[in-house]
Amino acid sequence: MTIASEPSLQKLQFYVTTAYNCGYLPNKLAQSLVASPQHLINARAYNILIQKGFRRSGLFSYRPHCDICNACISVRVILEEYVASRSQKRALKQHKNLSATVMPVTFTAEHYALYTSYQRARHTEDLQKAEPKTEADEIEQYRTFLCQSNVESVMVEFRQDNQLKMVSVIDIVSDGISAVYTFYDTTDTQSSLGTYSILWQVEWAKNLQLPYLYLGYWIEHSQKMAYKQNFKPLQKLINGEWSI
Repeated sequence: MTIASEPSLQKLQFYVTTAYNCGYLPNKLAQSLVASPQHLINARAYNILIQKGFRRSGLFSYRPHCDICNACISVRVILEEYVASRSQKRALKQHKNLSATVMPVTFTAEHYALYTSYQRARHTEDLQKAEPKTEADEIEQYRTFLCQSNVESVMVEFRQDNQLKMVSVIDIVSDGISAVYTFYDTTDTQSSLGTYSILWQVEWAKNLQLPYLYLGYWIEHSQKMAYKQNFKPLQKLINGEWSI
């Protein structure tokens, strides 16, 4: 069955982007399959798209569509069977004093300052390769990436003693939640904030009585994606079928 044959997707069109440098594997070119038009991708349509391996970046819904590479694999955690590992339990204990506030997706200067600090610390090489941008352009890029959504989305603030430590952007779909992006305070090198954010989302999705936590794409030979293997059981979408 093709994507467009789904009743909720029949008005959508799908196009392949031109090739661009892969952000995960060195010396590789990548392409994406993008769903269009954006205004027709509502929560109902996105529920189907995410089950077929699509992700959201701002108002864009896409999935990898490379001619000679299939390294990007959609993954999701089966929440009913998930059991925290010993190290994950330590992360929960380490950050038990964090308070979480679920809020609408919105732009705040405080969030943006934490985001830029996180980018400088975690993605220095990517920033060096990128074309120079004005501050206004960088703010607009952030707004487009994380502050726009055409589906059901929330931001979650994590604070300790009223100090902002982490922000997670999360989509809510019919069969789970989707971890869109998380950025956090990197100055504490002993923290496990990234792990804690996923553990929090696991518990939140369980409280919502949803079966899955979508973690985006896993790539076997990408160190950036290796952490996703630590959350088991992890289903992978291969040849259109979800399986462990």
